[in-house]
Amino acid sequence: MRIASITLRKLKMRLRSPFETSFGITRDRTVVLVELLADGLSGWSEVTASEGPFYNSETGDTAWLIIRGFLVPLILGKEVGSASEIPRSFAAIRGHEMSRAGIENALWDVEAQQKNRSLARLLGSTQSEIKCGVSLGLEATPQVLLERVAVELRAGYQRIKLKINRAKISKLCAPSAMPIPASFCPSMPIQLTRRWNWNI
Repeated sequence: MRIASITLRKLKMRLRSPFETSFGITRDRTVVLVELLADGLSGWSEVTASEGPFYNSETGDTAWLIIRGFLVPLILGKEVGSASEIPRSFAAIRGHEMSRAGIENALWDVEAQQKNRSLARLLGSTQSEIKCGVSLGLEATPQVLLERVAVELRAGYQRIKLKINRAKISKLCAPSAMPIPASFCPSMPIQLTRRWNWNI
């Protein structure tokens, strides 16, 4: 595959509802999209970096700079046998895993189209479906959180991830907050996520 061009696009989208974590409240999401043209086919991917360097050191802005200034010059105009070769091409770049993945995933899309296979099959998956989940931010009370869980379950989500922090952990771990699985779906996976720098 000869990589003919790489185009970056930055989109800003308003979230359907504010998403609160220990880092603050997010109302808008900035997304960096990668379009890679190779052998007449267009492959797309999303750089999954967030707005601020809180989850890791990357952001949408840093990804934009790293891709344009360092990653694109390493592969533009070159022949690549498979998307699996991209990590070797980027071996000199330290960190910036999400930025590198943005390029690699777009090329995987091209390769899947070339081979007329789904991306899942190309990567070795044997499943035709996956269980889709949703991540819910902090809420003022357990009752409000339960209402949000109910809404997402009615929408068809099969996994729930809940954000917690020090200030609200006592409320979320109180007996009134515990019936989430039993009240809605006994077998539904529930995941709690917290900041890395404190213990429960």
